[in-house]
Amino acid sequence: MNRIKYIIFMLLLILFFSGVHPAFASVCRNYDVYNGLRNQICILSINRSAKNYWEYRAAVSVDGVKRPVEVYNCRERVKVQHDGTVLPFQQQDPGEMICSFFNSSGR
Repeated sequence: MNRIKYIIFMLLLILFFSGVHPAFASVCRNYDVYNGLRNQICILSINRSAKNYWEYRAAVSVDGVKRPVEVYNCRERVKVQHDGTVLPFQQQDPGEMICSFFNSSGR
């Protein structure tokens, strides 16, 4: 009887650890900044606005440092930070990558 319990326990243990785990892949790009220095910008998560198709709510990381979720407006070329501050896209900005990657300038 103990042997059967042991076999059942081992089968349950194998089933528990053999579950399929979701894969989380991020899209990353390397950009030359200046003097040979490079930035790596990765899109960690992204959602397109249903109402304004030219806006994306995205979490990105720059050189491995995760930023809070921001709204990227591809029509106006601005980003709205989590505190409501509106900033224009800079050169090599994650917003430029998002808008060019999804080719949605909204114009």
